[in-house]
Amino acid sequence: MKDHDQAVKELLNTSHVIAIVGLSGDESKDSNKVGRFLQSKGYRIIPVNPGTQEILGEKSYRSLSEITEKVDVVDIFMRSEKVVPVVEEAIKLHPKAIWLQIGIVNHEAKGLVERADIEFFSDICVKREHERLFPKGD
Repeated sequence: MKDHDQAVKELLNTSHVIAIVGLSGDESKDSNKVGRFLQSKGYRIIPVNPGTQEILGEKSYRSLSEITEKVDVVDIFMRSEKVVPVVEEAIKLHPKAIWLQIGIVNHEAKGLVERADIEFFSDICVKREHERLFPKGD
């Protein structure tokens, strides 16, 4: 079994497309800051926000099921108690990983993802992990 740092580093090095569920168009929101950061590091982001047509220069989708291209990581910004249906939808995309941001913990979602043999990260920030593991911005 890979340790956490090794798993995250490998995931971030081999991923190119990250769908961000709950990405806000409001630049003061954490989801927007994370999306901008990921774009600045060369990742293509796909916003998933039913109330917005475009965020950070990218077409926004109403749901994960509308995305037709390959997604490497599904990064979720939403309340823990609302995450299970989104995780079920994310599993159908067969991403390398499903990532729940800081403060988002759901044991049912974790079980679903692990049974689908997809990497799962919870209660942790992809931006902070990238900054910590790639301090020179690699």
